[in-house]
Amino acid sequence: MEAKKVPEVILNSGKKMPMIGFGTSENPSPPHEVLTSILVDAIEIGYRHFDTASVYNTEEPLGQAVSKALELGLVKNRDELFVTSKLWCTDAHHDLVLPSLKTTIKKLKLDYVDLYLIHFPVRLKQDVEGYNIKSEDIIPFDIKGTWEAMEYCYRLGLAKSIGVSNFGIKKLSMLFESAKIYPAVNQVEMNSSWHQGKLREFCKQKGIHVSAWSPLGGYKLSFGSPAVMENSILREIAEARKKSVAQIALRWIYQQGAIPIVKSFNKERMKLNTEIFDWELNQEEFDKINQIPQCRLQKVEMFVSDSGPYKTLEELWDGDA
Repeated sequence: MEAKKVPEVILNSGKKMPMIGFGTSENPSPPHEVLTSILVDAIEIGYRHFDTASVYNTEEPLGQAVSKALELGLVKNRDELFVTSKLWCTDAHHDLVLPSLKTTIKKLKLDYVDLYLIHFPVRLKQDVEGYNIKSEDIIPFDIKGTWEAMEYCYRLGLAKSIGVSNFGIKKLSMLFESAKIYPAVNQVEMNSSWHQGKLREFCKQKGIHVSAWSPLGGYKLSFGSPAVMENSILREIAEARKKSVAQIALRWIYQQGAIPIVKSFNKERMKLNTEIFDWELNQEEFDKINQIPQCRLQKVEMFVSDSGPYKTLEELWDGDA
């Protein structure tokens, strides 16, 4: 598949973003050299949009893959690739955003990232390592100061677009109160078992593009669910259309105007996951998918604490838990 066949959307920053992304979150993450090889394969197949984060520990292998792809001539220049990374919660503080982004850029061996996101509307104490979070580690989130620093990163040109991840309507509205630049993207859990209809409509009205993490429900991962890949409605549609269940699930997201961030380290499935742009689901199939019971698959309870700023899942997810 040639990269030109992947549609692009123009963000509110004026930058183009490919309409399918390749995710790099894996626990445990494979050795760096293994992941680098997988990412080079993805570039060869035609992926041009890659999603990483400081907490994933995958920025360095992604940077190595970009260098290798340029060396092999798989891409002519760095500008052909769209690289997203995310600010982790320990650095969600006005004075730590820029240093964190500079560290990310250094690990990627790039001059800039195409998109930089606040990973969660959450702030942790600076000495917290990874996901080893205790209730006392969760401290109030400075949404105004953190976003102000994100805007500064944008003005410096170190992030060509800025955005957020896992923000609900209430938190976005709070951000708007002081923002001079609106987020270009809100990356949230979205799949056929969690449609995010209200949030997507709100983002559309505000000119914010939605990208979908866990578009296949995190299937066969430690934190995942079979709710998407083993869904009988999706399987029925896939069999009738002679497509894979994953292709049906990803095409549904694409037809909603959102960008799926898909991840498979199997080369054949990686290729199949990109083959969703030259056909479409019809209204009858949409109606069937709309019948799928809705449930947030990844609740992220680790950020909820009796002593913290979010005492319930409803508070964390703005009432849409």
